[in-house]
Amino acid sequence: MDLFEKILKNYGPLGQYYKQGHGYFFFPKLEGRISNKMMFRGKEHLCWSLNNYLGLADHPEVRKTDAEAAAEWGFGTPMGARMMSGQTDYHEQLERDLAAFVGKESAYLLNFGYPGMVSIIDAMVDRHDVIVYDAEAHACILDGLRLHLGKRFVYPHSNMEALEKNLQRATKIVEQTGGGIMVITEGVYGMVGDVAKLKEIVALKEKYQFRLLVDDAHGFGTMGATGAGTGEHCGVQDGIDIYFATFAKAMAMIGGFVAAKKEVIDYLHYNMRSQVYAKSMPMPLVIGAMKRLELLKNKPELREQLWTIVHALRDGLRAVGFDMGVAESPVTPVFLKGTLPETTQMIYDLRENFRIFCNVVIYPVVPKGVVMIRLIPTAIHTMEDVNYTIECFTKVAKKLENHEYSHTEYAPING
Repeated sequence: MDLFEKILKNYGPLGQYYKQGHGYFFFPKLEGRISNKMMFRGKEHLCWSLNNYLGLADHPEVRKTDAEAAAEWGFGTPMGARMMSGQTDYHEQLERDLAAFVGKESAYLLNFGYPGMVSIIDAMVDRHDVIVYDAEAHACILDGLRLHLGKRFVYPHSNMEALEKNLQRATKIVEQTGGGIMVITEGVYGMVGDVAKLKEIVALKEKYQFRLLVDDAHGFGTMGATGAGTGEHCGVQDGIDIYFATFAKAMAMIGGFVAAKKEVIDYLHYNMRSQVYAKSMPMPLVIGAMKRLELLKNKPELREQLWTIVHALRDGLRAVGFDMGVAESPVTPVFLKGTLPETTQMIYDLRENFRIFCNVVIYPVVPKGVVMIRLIPTAIHTMEDVNYTIECFTKVAKKLENHEYSHTEYAPING
């Protein structure tokens, strides 16, 4: 079969809906300055779908720094990979600042979070090693696992008994291979907003020899007394051997970093293929990240405002009967019951009639018959936004419960 003929017969689990959903459910265009309210298809919508937790995407100090750095340096500086010709004092300074903030000896700046995690896993383990990971791990972790030639065991989400059993299995294997064990978990799980049982995982180090890698994309900047992440929140930052986070959430920009002991970071400098063979991060992004980190550290009121909105939204929705699951982080899921056609009409209703833009998650991410609306509160949302959303969700849930969406059709996507 011709390769193109094969793929055109099967667009994949999401791609199969592209004709019905492209431009509306998938690849929608939110226009205007990043804010709590943005334009969608020419109309203003209250937006709960952006991971702009601290509101830094359009912060005036950030925009000023970004503009000045772009004007001074351009996006071509520095040229080449860091190993060859792209190393600068600014890159090194940002790494020192990041390491100090999350309480690690050293850090390595990553151009992108996703390939960074893939490359960390690839660099850290070989066929003699065993990886044990949480079943709800992010796609970047799963893609890193695909490169691993050794054994890997998965445990049901946050099931510590299963994790320990897998550690016992892994220990027997490495006793034969001479390898090591790596446990991988997220800090905050970005779909339903629960926090990993980091205390329990770290406590298992007393019985088993392993290293812990934590993907804290959603925890960095939002969790903990200073915003240093989920390890700080759980009181076990020292027990995390390799700490990874992206800039795409709380810092609202491209990039990320990995932090650990100095010798581990030195090793990654020379063995992370995604960095060794990639152009150095452009100077405006490095300087922009330094400004964002400065604000993250020195303006705790941004994090306080975020949590004010989180608690108001979550408590308000729970008070009127909504199921919020086990969310403990800013990620705020709302669980409802309905079919795929009903869900489609419900989202139309929210967007077209209530002017609320949010994302919906369906099977296979959640069980059949379950609908999850995923809300992302930020520091730039207001109490007015919260109250309006609770009011609208109450009306929409009533319609869903009464099966009104089963016989209601709003305008076609491309209408």
